[in-house]
Amino acid sequence: MNPTMGLQLLLVAGGAIGVAAVARRRGWPAPLLLVAAGLLVSPLVPAVPLQPQLVLYVFLPPLLYSAAFDSSYLRLRDVKRAVALLSVGLVLFTTAAVGLVVHLLLPQLPLALAFALGAIIAPPDAVAAVAVGRRLGLPRRALTILVGESLFNDATALTLYRVAVGAALGGTLDMWEGLGDFALAAAGGVVIGLALAFALAWLFRHTRDSLVENTLMLLIPFAAYLAAESVHASGVIAVVIVGLYLGNRMHLQGFGTRLVSGAVWRVTDFLLETIVFALIGLQLTTVIQGISGYDPWAVAGYAAAVLAVTIVSRFVWVFTVTYLTKLVSRNSAPTSAQAVILGWAGMRGVVSLAAAFAIPPDIPARDRAMLLFLTFTTVIGTLLIQGTTFPALIRRLRVSSEREEYEDRLAEAAAQQAALEAGVAELERLVAEQGEPDEIQKQVIDQLREKSWRRSLTAWERLGGGTGQGGAETPSALYRRLRRDMLQAERQVFVRLRDERRLDDEVMRDVMAQLDFEEAILER
Repeated sequence: MNPTMGLQLLLVAGGAIGVAAVARRRGWPAPLLLVAAGLLVSPLVPAVPLQPQLVLYVFLPPLLYSAAFDSSYLRLRDVKRAVALLSVGLVLFTTAAVGLVVHLLLPQLPLALAFALGAIIAPPDAVAAVAVGRRLGLPRRALTILVGESLFNDATALTLYRVAVGAALGGTLDMWEGLGDFALAAAGGVVIGLALAFALAWLFRHTRDSLVENTLMLLIPFAAYLAAESVHASGVIAVVIVGLYLGNRMHLQGFGTRLVSGAVWRVTDFLLETIVFALIGLQLTTVIQGISGYDPWAVAGYAAAVLAVTIVSRFVWVFTVTYLTKLVSRNSAPTSAQAVILGWAGMRGVVSLAAAFAIPPDIPARDRAMLLFLTFTTVIGTLLIQGTTFPALIRRLRVSSEREEYEDRLAEAAAQQAALEAGVAELERLVAEQGEPDEIQKQVIDQLREKSWRRSLTAWERLGGGTGQGGAETPSALYRRLRRDMLQAERQVFVRLRDERRLDDEVMRDVMAQLDFEEAILER
């Protein structure tokens, strides 16, 4: 990477973070605002090229790993059939539908390249949809399906893309050979992912150092992706497998590792996602300049047709699969409203653009420019059309997770009660073994009992929304409010003593960290 490109990326990152900050403050979907800002700025600034290797080898692995790490393996297992039908079946269906339509519209374009375009724009990116869905209370099952689809569909699409491009360069297109390559790549990704997951789990059992463990976690997605891709296996699947396995075992790590890990990956996700969505919009000038020798109205018609086929094919697949699922098992099928939500959540992202930019230079420049333009318009079209209307659609269909949230609070309260009883029983056992405590020990034991009781009470109070009878403040809410004010007063004393040179900075940071952990517990 040359200094100019590094400076461009730094400026893009700074500007993108500023736009994302505005979006977060206003409660707007940050990905959509970033894309729109990129489109507006693109004609006014020098071209910022989208490097495919940068996206596929630097941005994609950590984003995939973080999403898999934060996902629930058990929930994904419950919806594995829906995820497989979307991440494999729908990608194949979209690739075929788009490929055939493009071949009819542009008969001079080789069939293999038409299918390559289908593979490029087949996989949706669920970042925007999941962000909106979580904010508006989309049911957990629908969110899990969207996340699971986004974790695995890139592997299917990138394998189909390689087969189609290879056929375009070699002159033949063998679908059976392509399916065989996909099966081998997927199997290789699973094997490499599991091997790395087992090795890393063993390593983490022997480290017990939160700083070392989280530093290693930053390297894991790159190691898994490179290890798989170096043997022509699916790097996407390898990264997802490692992330799911280690995320499911995170409870075995120390509390320090879990606390640091959450902060590390929130920052990493925020930085990478803001950059990639800004980069999408900034490609406007580059993409338009590559189109030449075509009638503008014809090109606009091609773009509209591909966008329409991409959106419609997802609806056709989702509703067909939903109908067939209801015939087999009505309980496991999504409702009609959920099917509409899943059908409309097909926003494309940066992986599609990276694949289009990665089309080999051996492909004729005219064909390459057309594929890149159609990819760009489809990505932008789905993000701006579907993304901007997605919140209104969720509200209009009244798809809500309110019942799930109540059940979650009820389950948490019951679990807290069971944990309280187990903790108090263990305390009583230890006291009995120790013998009659003295006065100071009695005070400590009483404090432990009170702390357990307060935590259990908080969980039950949450069922009432944090208010008591007549809207009065509950004891736990009162405790948290007063303790937060006390913590702020204590911090001011430490800062004043530091400024008066009566307390060293290092000592102040240590005591501040203790207060911060206590406030984090209060917020929880």
